[in-house]
Amino acid sequence: MAFDVAVVGLGVTGSAALYDLARRGVRAVGIEQFTPGHNRGSSHGETRIIRLGYFEHPSYVPLVRAAYPLWRALAREAGEALLDVTGIIEMGTRDSELVAGTLRSACEHGLDHEILDAAAVMRRFPPFRLPPDFVGVLQRDGGILAAEPAVAALVRLAAGAGADVRTGETVRTIDARPGGVRITTDRGAIEVEQAVVAAGPWVKKLLPGLPAAVRTTRQVLAWFEPADRAIFARDRFPVFIVAGATEVFYGFPLGPKPGIKFARHHHLDEDVDPDGLVPPPSAADEALLRAGLAAYLPAANGALLDAQTCLYTRTPDDDFIIDRLPGTPQVIVASPCSGHGFKFAPVIGEILADLATAGTTRHDISRFSLSRRTLLPPGP
Repeated sequence: MAFDVAVVGLGVTGSAALYDLARRGVRAVGIEQFTPGHNRGSSHGETRIIRLGYFEHPSYVPLVRAAYPLWRALAREAGEALLDVTGIIEMGTRDSELVAGTLRSACEHGLDHEILDAAAVMRRFPPFRLPPDFVGVLQRDGGILAAEPAVAALVRLAAGAGADVRTGETVRTIDARPGGVRITTDRGAIEVEQAVVAAGPWVKKLLPGLPAAVRTTRQVLAWFEPADRAIFARDRFPVFIVAGATEVFYGFPLGPKPGIKFARHHHLDEDVDPDGLVPPPSAADEALLRAGLAAYLPAANGALLDAQTCLYTRTPDDDFIIDRLPGTPQVIVASPCSGHGFKFAPVIGEILADLATAGTTRHDISRFSLSRRTLLPPGP
């Protein structure tokens, strides 16, 4: 069978692109070296946060706005509850990057939000313990995405729309040729007109000419037994992010998996080889997370129920990459990465399908260009 487009990598970004391409009638093939929802990348771990007040930069807000109805439409089509709106509270000092950035986005885009002082946060949500100089920014439309079910739904619906889904197949090389791309895997070669490379931690290995200093880093997620499960129910307790002096922690209310999920954003920022041994969660990792719980959420500082690793693919500026490979327009690079990309998946899938079929998109993706200087480390 001849294909128009190949999607390399079926994490949440690649599976969303494959789904959007297939439902447009494009002859598409998706290639995944493991199985969708595997634990070697960035699309597993039970849950992901979705939030509108984007502290990273206000330019992300229109994309998140566009993603919300697409998540709801995907859930209806899949017949699954993929989005649960619980509200989100982001806490820190007023001048912290988290709080100041969230308020900047909220004000610039007219987002509904409420500012609470530390005492008010603790009255509203008694499990929190905050320093007196902290404030909380509460947004009622924040919530939770179901990670593995979302990926599974996208892959299933892509296949149902006509996409060829190939799992357990490893891409060895991606070679651009006049008028197309040759993809060589451990099973043979595939000739396509265009390739969307959404390979996460393997993007630099597959595209060595990528003009970006992309790193793969280790993240640890853990689930702890709360002292009182009732106070952490999703109808009483929101998703949260809290910024200390040098670290940012985040967490979730109770879900299908037992315990309170809690993690430190970027964890220890350790470089790892995705093809090598990624160290499993250790006692030192647990101690780091328990320090955050002790400081801000002591009611969740109970027995460790589970811990997992995942990988962040990080750019130097922590912004995404969505662009054509320079000099190789038939290769589209998709790396919505750095630990904050999952929530955008359906709209980025739409963007990638736009680029592959029309050459352009109505969405503003100028911030994610490969031509930006901040993708390379500063010179000596």
